[in-house]
Amino acid sequence: MGEENGMVVFYFDNTFEGLLTSVFDAYARRSFPDVLLAEGCPLPMFHDEVFTVVTDEAKSARVWRGLQKKLSPSAMRALAQCWLADEPETPSLLFRYIRKAVDAPRSIETNFGDADVLAFSHMWKRVDWERLRLLQFVRFQKMADGTYFAAVEPEKNALPLVIGHFKDRFSGQRWLLYDVGRGYGYYYDLQEVRQVSFEEQVPGSPLSTGRLDDEQMDKDEKLYQTLWKTYFRSIAIKERRNPLKQRRDMPVRYWKYLTEKQ
Repeated sequence: MGEENGMVVFYFDNTFEGLLTSVFDAYARRSFPDVLLAEGCPLPMFHDEVFTVVTDEAKSARVWRGLQKKLSPSAMRALAQCWLADEPETPSLLFRYIRKAVDAPRSIETNFGDADVLAFSHMWKRVDWERLRLLQFVRFQKMADGTYFAAVEPEKNALPLVIGHFKDRFSGQRWLLYDVGRGYGYYYDLQEVRQVSFEEQVPGSPLSTGRLDDEQMDKDEKLYQTLWKTYFRSIAIKERRNPLKQRRDMPVRYWKYLTEKQ
C-alpha cells in the first residue's frame, strides 16, 4: 500500500484511536504504511522508514467525522466493531478499508469485488456472531455477597458489545461479567458500569476458573443449578441427540461455564 520505493512501517499504540490517528498522519505526511504494527512488535527484516504514531484525540476525531460523510451509520458501527476482532491482520485491514472509503468517489460498502471490502465484511460477521453467542451463553452465578458473577472466554473481544444489554436486563442487581482469557471485565454496582481488571489472578479463584466454589456461592445457588440441570436433562430427547450440530451451535469453549454442561 505504501507509495514510497521502500517499505514504510508505522508503529502505533494498538488502540482504535491510534489507528485513526495513523490514518490522519499518513495523509498529512503523504506517506502510507506498508506495515502497521503495534508498539513492541518486531520490525520486518527489510524496511526503509519507521514512523511512530502518537495517538491524538483531535486527529482521530477528525478522521471519524470525515468517515461519517463517506459511510452509512451501519458501516460506521461495523468499523468500530471490527476493531474487536482481535486478529493479527485487523489494524492493516481496517487502515486499507478506511483509506479506500476516504478516497473513493462513492460508497465502497457493497463493493465486494474488492478484496479488502470482502475481508472487512467477513471480519465484521465473525465479531457479530461472537456477540450473539455471548448473549446466548452467559450464565450468571449468585455469590455469597449477592453479586452475580459470570465468566466467558470469547474468541473475539466482543464483551463490550453486550454490556448495554446486560445493564438493561439486570438493572436491579449487582453483577460482574469477566473475560477470563483477556483478564478484564465489567462490574455493575446498581448505578453505573465500569471496566475492571485484576493483575493478580489467584490460581483456583473464580477469575481464573470461571466457577464459584461452595463457600463463594450463595446458599440458594447450588439448588438453582441443580434444578436447572434437572430441567435441561428432562427436556432433552435422547433419540434426537446430534453432537456435531450441538458443537456447531454451542462452541465447546463456552461449555465449561454453562451450568447445564457440568
